[in-house]
Amino acid sequence: MAGQGRFCADCWSGLRFLGPPWCAACNVPFAHDRGAEARCVVCLADPPAHAGVRAAVAYGPVARTVALRLKYAGRTAYADTAARLMARHVPPDASLLVPVPLHRHRLWWRGYNQAALIATALSRLSAVPVDLRAMERHRATPPLRDRSPRERRATVAGAFRVTAAGRSVVRGRALVLVDDVFTSGATADACVRMLLDAGAASVTILAWARVIVTDED
Repeated sequence: MAGQGRFCADCWSGLRFLGPPWCAACNVPFAHDRGAEARCVVCLADPPAHAGVRAAVAYGPVARTVALRLKYAGRTAYADTAARLMARHVPPDASLLVPVPLHRHRLWWRGYNQAALIATALSRLSAVPVDLRAMERHRATPPLRDRSPRERRATVAGAFRVTAAGRSVVRGRALVLVDDVFTSGATADACVRMLLDAGAASVTILAWARVIVTDED
């Protein structure tokens, strides 16, 4: 990185930008174009509840540095950096941005929610409103790293809820759930279920970086 919020030439070239061709359901990238409505085998077997998982870049050394400096080193300007590269993936029908919430204890310890910072910056760029209080993480959970996908899902089950005020805000709207990194999808899926149960018309997940396991189905 050349400076806070800016990329040097080497770091810029180290980013892998994501976009079509990709799965029409989950947006996992394909190695070649299979048509606008093509779906990966995972989505064909088990269609997701969300309306897609979009991310600016694939998770890698540079993307990881941005995420970690934003999350743990107080480099809050990186939220604007991430948002600038995420803005092109905001769906045209999006009507509200909702960040993945932090539990109040972690928010107190860190001082800010990195997803909320990104969502706020994204709102300024896209003119899509943001609601920072539509959801809450009412149960603290341990870190998910080094856990299996099944353990991750079990850990976050029931940890999120739509607030009383948020129910009237999300009902009938095309939402964008904003986060910094999409890994296994356990956290995002738990949030998506709560938002859809509260009456959201659709929920698209939008992250700074996405862990890509494979380009092929």
